[in-house]
Amino acid sequence: MENKTARLTVLIDPGKKVAFEKLCHLQDMTPSQVMRRLIREFMEQHGPAPAPVPRKQPARKRG
Repeated sequence: MENKTARLTVLIDPGKKVAFEKLCHLQDMTPSQVMRRLIREFMEQHGPAPAPVPRKQPARKRG
């Protein structure tokens, strides 16, 4: 696993969330583990991700 992590927020129906958490528990996995696996498999199936867009640095004020 990577050294740093980032948060991904997903909005789903509350009933589906409960069912998903129960299924994860039955598989002895956390929801995060399942989501990481799904994301990894999706990325493997659909090729490499495009290069990240560099962040713009805020302009410095000249004094």
